[in-house]
Amino acid sequence: MYFTKVFVSALLGAVASAQTVHVVSVGSANNSTQLTFSPDNVKANTGDMIQFQFRSGNHTVTQSTFDQPCMPISMFTNNTGIWSGFQPVKASEAQGTIPTYTIMINNTNPLWFYCSQGKHCQNGMVMVVNENTAKNSTRSLENFKALAKSATVNVPGGATSSNGGSTGSTTGSGSGSASGTGSTTIATGSAQSGVADTAAGVAIIVPTTMSLFGIAAALFLL
Repeated sequence: MYFTKVFVSALLGAVASAQTVHVVSVGSANNSTQLTFSPDNVKANTGDMIQFQFRSGNHTVTQSTFDQPCMPISMFTNNTGIWSGFQPVKASEAQGTIPTYTIMINNTNPLWFYCSQGKHCQNGMVMVVNENTAKNSTRSLENFKALAKSATVNVPGGATSSNGGSTGSTTGSGSGSASGTGSTTIATGSAQSGVADTAAGVAIIVPTTMSLFGIAAALFLL
């Protein structure tokens, strides 16, 4: 009986510490020419994770400011920001995996992202995390897309700006949000070295190789 009480207590503690993982598809598995983040407007709490799953083409996740939607945030602020690097999906198809890029949200300030491939940013491949039109009605995703459409250049991030997240791959598919422990026990591989960019609102948080089957198994054990 004592063992049971200890086990239940530990179980409740693990559930209480569970994190929310928001899955964002980059491109579409059904349309290699579709330039989109789906969803492109995400509401996330501090401590939540966002996993970008690259579904088609060769895209990036690059952080910008609202006012310069197609250029890295590091060009205009002291924040390094995040940059996933270019993620060619076909290079992973032979292994049956999907390239991923995962970040942790450090605060609920708005975060603006775009794809720095070709003219993808100008063609509407942008998104926001924690849009706050209640504070400033002009800083909406709709207006961000309008600014991106008129941008004259589309600039990739730099090698140093990958410090805000962790790259990897995942098997299978997923969408929406899921609940997970956020610990390295649900994945294999080693984390990419990096420095948390708390000012930019994101941090490095996960191992480089994630299996959706492994996450499901971990949740079953919970």
